[in-house]
This record gives sequence, C-alpha cells and structure tokens, in this order.
Amino acid sequence: MGPVKSKSIAVDLPCKMEIQPMEDLKLLPDELLELILSWVPSRTLVRHCRLVCRKWRDLIDKPTIWKLQWERDPSKKAALEAVKHCPPMDWCRVGVLQPFGRNLIKNPCGKEKFQHWEVQHGGDKWKVEVNRDPVEGAEAQTCFVSSFKWCVKSQVVDLLKEGFWEELLDTYQPDIFISDWWGAREDCGCDYKILVSLRAADRTSVIASFVAKPDSIPQWNDSKYQQTSHVFRNYGPGVRYVYFTHAGKDTQFWAGHYGARITNSTVLVKFSSEPP
Repeated sequence: MGPVKSKSIAVDLPCKMEIQPMEDLKLLPDELLELILSWVPSRTLVRHCRLVCRKWRDLIDKPTIWKLQWERDPSKKAALEAVKHCPPMDWCRVGVLQPFGRNLIKNPCGKEKFQHWEVQHGGDKWKVEVNRDPVEGAEAQTCFVSSFKWCVKSQVVDLLKEGFWEELLDTYQPDIFISDWWGAREDCGCDYKILVSLRAADRTSVIASFVAKPDSIPQWNDSKYQQTSHVFRNYGPGVRYVYFTHAGKDTQFWAGHYGARITNSTVLVKFSSEPP
C-alpha cells in the first residue's frame, strides 16, 4: 500500500472573531465599581480614574474605595484610625501621600549618607558606619557617628507638603511622635542632646518644643542603643513645620569618629492615646 494522503477538513471559521468587552463600566452598580476601583493603585485612581467621568470622580472622592484599600493593607492602620477622629477627611490626599503612621524623617539611618540633612559643623565632623548593635524596626542598620567635638545636624519636616492640611492640624491636632536612637562604642563614652520644635507658617514662631540631654554614656559600655522620645499633644493651632535637631560627641576627646552613634530618627503623626 502506498502512503495515505490526509484529507483536509474544511471548517467554516469567521474571518474575524469579535470579542465584545463591557464598554461602559458606568453601568455597573456602585458597590461593584467601588470594589473594582479599590484594587487600582492610589496615584492612578487620582491622576487618571478620577478624570474619567463625574460618577467616577464622585466615587473616588468618597470614603468607600479608600477604606477598602486600607483595610487590606496592615500598613494603613494609622489612616483607618484617623478616620475615627477626623470626619472631614481629604480622602484623595491621604490615599496618595499616606501621611499617617509613616516616618516623615528622610534618610533616618544614613543609608543615603547625609542627603536630606543639614550638617551645621561640616560633613567631616560626621561619618556613617554600620551599627554595632541592631535597632529593631530601623530601615537600615547604619548610623551617623560624631567626633570629639559637638557635631550637629538637623532636618525640617513640612507637614503640609507631607500630606496634612490646615484644618486637621489646627482643629483635630493628631499626636506628633518624635524619637531618636543613640549609643556609644563599647570603648569610648559619648554625650548626646536633641531639640525638636513645632513651628508656625513663618518658620520662626515656636508653638511647642522638646529638649533633652540624657546622662552621658560612660567608657566601657555594652554599646546598646538608647531611645529618647516624646509625644506632642494638644499643641494648639498653627503648627506647620517640625524642626528636628540633634548632636553628639565623644567623652574621651579621641581623634576620629568615636562619639555618639545616632540612628532611626523619627517624626510620625497619628491619632492614638499612646505612642506607637
């Protein structure tokens, strides 16, 4: 027998298969549309989805979509808590900028060297090193190290730029929590001090302040970090900036960087009866 030729089978297929998508999501019930939109990234919601039509704009300006997002994300717990204390919430602003419950100090551990910090006594007076003892929860296990003279650096937090607004700060006054971790080498003691002030829009009027200069850490210590912290509450209207300044030096007057080791500096705003 010779080879068997295969027979072609003619199948009638349309030249063009058309898939009909749902062309108008506006026809969906609000509850379903809100659930779908809640999975869209925050910035996309505000910059693009909000411009689609009036209905989408109105839904995105309301709380439901944002609450659905925040309830799925443990890091948004502070935003959900803020909703209980501040009914006139700017939903889009909070959703995009996420001001509640995050550290407003930039580069708190020196991972980016001295970026975002104003070093008042010259960059050569500070150095960034690896932590000798870990700090739990820090974004990096590095620290700023001072020399044998007082080394000072500071950072200014613009609360409006970070996502807060005047009515929130003036009327509802969320807690402003500040914290710093500092320590010494095991073979050299150190001194440390901190000054944090809440200032008005003119940047000079001080509304509230916190100053601390703990006891020196002696030479021959366990190199463990200590925490200095404070919570500003009921500070009154007008706060727009947080001025955060700290300083350190060693107590043995050794040449080089043997002074205070400072890391995980924090400014955090949230509604709570207790600091985080």
